[in-house]
Amino acid sequence: MPRETFFPNPSNKPSGFSPITKSGNLLFVSGQVPVNPTGNLVGEDDCYVQAKQCFSNIEAALKSAGSTFDDLVKITAFIVRPEDYSHYAKVRLELFPENGPASSTVFISGLVSPKFLIEIEAIAALD
Repeated sequence: MPRETFFPNPSNKPSGFSPITKSGNLLFVSGQVPVNPTGNLVGEDDCYVQAKQCFSNIEAALKSAGSTFDDLVKITAFIVRPEDYSHYAKVRLELFPENGPASSTVFISGLVSPKFLIEIEAIAALD
């Protein structure tokens, strides 16, 4: 099955992967980290702010593929510090107060940058 890739910021394309890939009616959003569109860290040592930025990046990725949060069916969060789970869960509940997507959380020992406390990936399904 052919795949189609999308870039929310065409002037800042990553190498070797795409932020979002479509295959059939599914959109796969690569793990999003807490950086703004210019690549700067947002929310140093604040998982709540970092989680909000990750979801903002997911939203931008979905938009670039013609999708929205309404199409999300699965999210997976990777969190470095277990005590930060409540901050992530608060953001998730703010965004999806009812009928949210399926969700998994994994506690890990580290991410690409030691300043990243969280990374979130997602899957959306289109009609």
